[in-house]
Amino acid sequence: MMEIDLINRKILRELEINARISNSDLAGRVGLSPSACLRRVQELERRDVIKGYRAIVDPAVRGAAITIFVMVGLSEHLKKDALAFEDAIAEAPEVRECHNITGSVEYLLRVEVADLAAYKAFHADILGELPQVGSITSHICLGSPTDKRA
Repeated sequence: MMEIDLINRKILRELEINARISNSDLAGRVGLSPSACLRRVQELERRDVIKGYRAIVDPAVRGAAITIFVMVGLSEHLKKDALAFEDAIAEAPEVRECHNITGSVEYLLRVEVADLAAYKAFHADILGELPQVGSITSHICLGSPTDKRA
């Protein structure tokens, strides 16, 4: 893995705040010439330190007014069951994130839906139909005062 020195850390921090910053402005903020800054950014991209750039779209524009965090426990703890669950969940457009976690359950999902009826349908028709699912616990998100996902 590439060494992340102080200047690279500054570059990464600035890009996390605003990935659309111009190279000239970025260079000024981290104390480099524009050409040296561009070389560093390109090297961070080439080494896969910077995985990509994306737009953060308001979920309400996509028709997703409610975010629900769902804890899913598997009925069996075999690799084939975990892979089958992950494959099925990857196909569900309501699932915006899927995390394999430690603790009393195996997965934490971030699900975005239009309303509770849409979540009920997802719960019954998607999660409820997967033979790997042993338990489901839902937590409705009331707000996200800190959200640094890019």
